Amino acid sequence: YEKVSAGGTGHREAVKVTYDPARVGYEELLDVFWHSVNPLDDGGQFCDRGDSYTSAIFTGDEEQMRLAQASKQAIDKSGELDQPIVTPILPAGKFYPAEGYHQDYYKKNPIRYKFYRYLCGRDAELRQVWGE
Repeated sequence: YEKVSAGGTGHREAVKVTYDPARVGYEELLDVFWHSVNPLDDGGQFCDRGDSYTSAIFTGDEEQMRLAQASKQAIDKSGELDQPIVTPILPAGKFYPAEGYHQDYYKKNPIRYKFYRYLCGRDAELRQVWGE
């Protein structure tokens, strides 16, 4: 974590999502993703700055790539955002899980996470970007 967050490794902090397609579709996951990040910010996310904090969608196969690109194009064409999306869509490479203390951080440290989320302005920025 320390090496990645310091920058220079070419890696991003990311979440690996495992899901049951019988319960939730990939398109729904994409919608949740887009509305959980600022896809207009190429310098990081919220108060976390630097390349390792930039948003990206990593796809597992051609179909996910096609669906992710289509969702990005649909948002860009909708006029919902006042700038083009800068979040790249990339084929997934090797995933390195974070250390145990980072797993489910928001559940293990709910008060700390609440302060982090508030002090970073995450919710306010998402409302500004998405108008929600």
